[in-house]
Amino acid sequence: MFNKLLIANRSEIAVRVNRTAQALGYRTVAVFSDADRDAPHVRMADEAVRVGPAPAGESYLNIEAILEAARLTGADAVHPGYGFLSENAAFVSACAEHGITFIGPPAHAMELMGSKRRSKEAMAEAGVPTVPGFQSAETDPSPWQKAADGIGYPVMIKASAGGGGRGMRLVHEPDKLADELARARSEAESAFGDGELILEKAIVRPRHIEIQVFADQQGHAIHLGERDCSVQRRHQKVVEEAPSPFVDESMRQAMGDAAVKAAQACGYVGAGTVEFIVDEARNFYFLEMNTRLQVEHPVTEMVTGLDLVALQLRIAAGEPLPLVQDEVRICGHAIEVRLYAEDPAQSYMPQTGPVHSWIPPEGDGIRVDHGISAGMRVTPHYDPMIAKVVASGPDRGMARRRLIRALEDTVLLGVTHNAWFLSRVLAHETFAAGEATTAFLDTEFRDDPSLKPIQATATELAVAALVLYRNEIKADYADRGGWSNSLPSACPMLLNDGHTGTWVRLRDHGSEACITVGDQEHRLVAEDHRDGVLSLSADGVRRACQYQLVDHSLYCHLSGRTLALQDATHAPARRADEQGSGEVRATMDGAVIEVGVAEGDAVQAGQTLAVLEAMKMEHPLKADRDGTISDIRVSAGDQVRNRQVLMTVFVAESPHSKENAE
Repeated sequence: MFNKLLIANRSEIAVRVNRTAQALGYRTVAVFSDADRDAPHVRMADEAVRVGPAPAGESYLNIEAILEAARLTGADAVHPGYGFLSENAAFVSACAEHGITFIGPPAHAMELMGSKRRSKEAMAEAGVPTVPGFQSAETDPSPWQKAADGIGYPVMIKASAGGGGRGMRLVHEPDKLADELARARSEAESAFGDGELILEKAIVRPRHIEIQVFADQQGHAIHLGERDCSVQRRHQKVVEEAPSPFVDESMRQAMGDAAVKAAQACGYVGAGTVEFIVDEARNFYFLEMNTRLQVEHPVTEMVTGLDLVALQLRIAAGEPLPLVQDEVRICGHAIEVRLYAEDPAQSYMPQTGPVHSWIPPEGDGIRVDHGISAGMRVTPHYDPMIAKVVASGPDRGMARRRLIRALEDTVLLGVTHNAWFLSRVLAHETFAAGEATTAFLDTEFRDDPSLKPIQATATELAVAALVLYRNEIKADYADRGGWSNSLPSACPMLLNDGHTGTWVRLRDHGSEACITVGDQEHRLVAEDHRDGVLSLSADGVRRACQYQLVDHSLYCHLSGRTLALQDATHAPARRADEQGSGEVRATMDGAVIEVGVAEGDAVQAGQTLAVLEAMKMEHPLKADRDGTISDIRVSAGDQVRNRQVLMTVFVAESPHSKENAE
């Protein structure tokens, strides 16, 4: 038995675990780094303990600091959430040594399933279907080449010790295998401290289907149906739904039986997820087992009516499962999307920045799990996922429509995010038809406008001009020379959406404004204006615009999209052919994992010079002008700070330029 639960995690999953634990009567303890001192998960818990500075390795991954927090507060149980220490067998053992109940599986099951090679061997022995493949500790490429020839191309290289796309390479041609093996091994060692690899037959256009399993300490195990997680980018999930539109009842039963068999084969206890890859002929193969709660667990909760965290706590306390397999019911449909601080137009690059405004959507069947609040900052120290938006309904069509509407109603101003991209994914005809595979984003969806820089429409620019005028310009317009004793004169404004500058001209007629954008004139009437919301009629259509003004930058949410615009009216002009400064700076705090140039090398604008690892992803750093590399200040392995200068692209002054100067 236990009475006080320490939640060894942060953000939305810490909030979610805390909610159920307190509802069940447990006292809760939050842990936090310096970056999360005032975060919602800290404020919600009964007690909170600082465990270190912002970097995860010095705080949330610090086993000694977590155990000391438990000792200080008298916590006798630990819930790890997901990520961080959730699949760390050493942490499980350390909890046991200190008499602390770990809410999860035993260390031996975690160790087995933490190795793709060992778990695959165990599953094959238990009769669970596995993908044809090869595994070896051999680093010489010859046996790998022979195995790949026997399996048949394409083949997939995977890191045995990890996931999330790290150490993963798809190889189509034999002459590329040796190089990709070396790169995958290096990346796996860097990410997981273990360079062991496995080789598998690559399944073309597969589905990613996973089964939620639960096992108690009495030896009983059940499954709670499947989740379809096929929509992915960079081998990371974007959309998850339950049940899968691809799985029929006979397939569900077969996959469920295989998942339960997998759990029993490793002596599993608690919540786990058995992941399968499924080919076009509906053949399914064991992929891996995640020995923790999944990010996407809410969709299973919404279609089964079960609280999975409550089940975890009951099992950890020694109680048997409260139901048997025949009592599990799947009702309706649920879909979840991951709201990330990222820019889909820049290859999904993670973003950092402030949260000026956060208004999560509400409505029938809508659930939002989050751990942010207005006034916070999204930092570079952790995963860029900031919320999960979930919708359910009696059928898939209603759940999908509700989720699109919820995303369009999500107001997150400040940091760049992917809400519009997500709504476009859900609205795409391939997804709507239930036909999206893991190749969907790179094939059918690759030309979608949400993957290109957002450019403001004429209507959006007109609304933005009115907001800026009413808030920042009107009071001092006379100082701009705009006063007239006759008809209202036009106020010129240059609005920049980050990619294009557009001149607009606004005439204020009191209750009505006429705004010209290009050759289009728009008539706007402000109906109501307060607390960062402008309700207006634009060309006869009433709508609302939520906004925040920060240092002449306008963040606004209008018609389901979020825009960031700058009033560049008085900004100094730049030549169209003007190049950058030549300084190559870190885009965020992180580690330099590759420096691809040497001093004296000639480079061109847009060329990748180094690669930075931050927020669990790699970020190429590119030259902003042609020139020669000089003053390299870092090497692979160095930790760097945001905006730190790493090297310079030098442009030699030509003799002709010197003569002109003289």
